[in-house]
Amino acid sequence: MTNILMRSRGGTTPLPPPATGGSRSPGPLGKIRPGLVLAIVLIGQFMAVLDASIVNVAAPSIHTSLHASGASLQLIVAGYTITYAVLLVTGARLGDILGHRRMFLAGVVAFTLASLGCGVATTAGQLIALRFLQGTGAALLIPQVLSLIQRTHTGPARVRAMARYSAVIAGAAVAGQVAGGVLISANLFSWGWRPVFLVNVPIGVALIGVGLRALPHGRGEAGRTLDLGGLALLTPAVLAVVLPLVLGQPENWPTWGWLVMAASVPLTGAFVLAERRVSRTGGTPLIPGRVLTLPGVSVAIGALFVVMTVFGGFFFSFALHLQDGLGDSALRAGLTFAPSAAAFGLVSLNWRRLPQAMHGAVIVAGFVTVAISMVLLALLLRGGGDGGVGIYFVAMLVGIGMAAAFSPLMTRVLLRVPVELAADATGVVVTVNQLGIVVGVATFGTLYLNLAGHLPAGASALAFRHVSAHAEATTFLALAGLAAVGAILAIIHLAERRHA
Repeated sequence: MTNILMRSRGGTTPLPPPATGGSRSPGPLGKIRPGLVLAIVLIGQFMAVLDASIVNVAAPSIHTSLHASGASLQLIVAGYTITYAVLLVTGARLGDILGHRRMFLAGVVAFTLASLGCGVATTAGQLIALRFLQGTGAALLIPQVLSLIQRTHTGPARVRAMARYSAVIAGAAVAGQVAGGVLISANLFSWGWRPVFLVNVPIGVALIGVGLRALPHGRGEAGRTLDLGGLALLTPAVLAVVLPLVLGQPENWPTWGWLVMAASVPLTGAFVLAERRVSRTGGTPLIPGRVLTLPGVSVAIGALFVVMTVFGGFFFSFALHLQDGLGDSALRAGLTFAPSAAAFGLVSLNWRRLPQAMHGAVIVAGFVTVAISMVLLALLLRGGGDGGVGIYFVAMLVGIGMAAAFSPLMTRVLLRVPVELAADATGVVVTVNQLGIVVGVATFGTLYLNLAGHLPAGASALAFRHVSAHAEATTFLALAGLAAVGAILAIIHLAERRHA
C-alpha cells in the first residue's frame, strides 16, 4: 500500500494492477490518461450532485405547470435524494462485482434517460417516478468516481485529484441553486422549468461517448459478492432515517414518521450483527469492518458527517430566509452563495500547498472558522437587516472554513483505504455525506421554519422580515455549536492518527 501511495506518475499512465483478484486492461487507445479519466468522472459527479439542489428553485414553477399537490412536490424534490442515499452502498458493491467502468457508464445512461423523461413529463406522477430513476442512476455512478480515481492516480497526483473531487462536491451543490435560478429566469424556449432537467441530456450523452473510449476496462474483483442479507437490512435502515427527515416538515411531523425513524435503530443493529456474521464465515460483507477500524477513520467519518450537516443546514435555511424573509428572487438568493462556492473551490484546490505538518491543524481551523462565521452571520441579521456587503464577506468565510474542514479530512480518510476497499469506502463515505446533508436540511430547516412560523395571519412583510431574521440568527447559532462539535471530533481524529 505504501508503494502505491508514494509512486508519482505523470502524463500517460498504465493502470496499476488491482490488489486482489480481477484483471484490468487499458482502454482502446492502449494507455490510461489519468487527466481525461478524472475529467470524465468529475463531470459525472458534478452533474449528479447538481441535480440534488437545482430542482429546489424550480418547485414553484413545477407546482403551477403540473398542478402538483404539496406532497407530490415534496416527492419530486426529495425522491432523488431518497433513492440516491439508500442505494449508494449497493452501487459501490456492484462496481466491485461488475466493474467500475461498466457501472459508471450504466449510471450515466440511467441518469441521462431519466433526465430526458423528467424534461418531457406531463404529470406529477411521471415526474416523481423519473426522479426516483434519476436517483438510482446517481447511486450507480457516484461510488465509481473515487474508485476510478484511486485506480488511475497515485502519490501526489491522487492527492490533487482528491482536492478537485472535494471542490466539485460543494461547488455542484451551490451551483445547483444558481443554475436553477438562471434557467428558470431565462425561460428558454418558453419551457419554464423543463431545461432544469434537459440540460443534463447533452452532458450525459457526451460523457457516455467519451467514457466508452477513455475509461479503463476491467472486470470486478475476484471473489466479491453482493451481500443480499445485508442489503435487505441496510436499505430499510437508511430509508427509515431519510424518509421521515425529508417528508417530516411538510407533513407536520406525523406520528408515523417518528415510529419509522425509531425503527431505524433496531434495523441498524441487526445490519451490524449480520455483517459481523458474514465476515466471520468468510463472506464479503456489504461494509467491510476493515474500513471502519483503520486508525482515525471512524471519528473522521463522524466529523465529515458534522461538516456536511452544517453545510446542508446553512444553505437550506439561509436560502429560505433570503427568499421568504428578505424577498430575494431565486436567482439573487443563489448568487448570494457565490462567494462561498468560490472560496470553497479555491481552498479545496490549494490547501495541499501548505506544509504537510499543518494539514491536521487546517481541519480544526476550518471547523473553528465555520463556527465563528455562523456567529457573525447571526449578528449581521439581528434586527431584520440584510447584512449589507458584510454578508458576502462572511459567506466567503463560511466557504473557506467548510473547505478547510472537509477537503483535507476527506483526503486523509480515503488515502488510508487500500485500493481493494476503495469502492466500499466510497459507498460508506458518500452515504454519510449525503445523510449529513439530509439531516442538516431537515433539522435546521425545521428549526428555522418553526421559529419563523410563529406570526399571526395578516402580519406585515416588515414584521415577518424581523421574525425570519430572528429565526435565522437562532439557526446560525445552533449551527455554530455543531461546528464546534466537529472541531472536537477533528482533534480526536488527529490524536488517534498520532498514536496509530
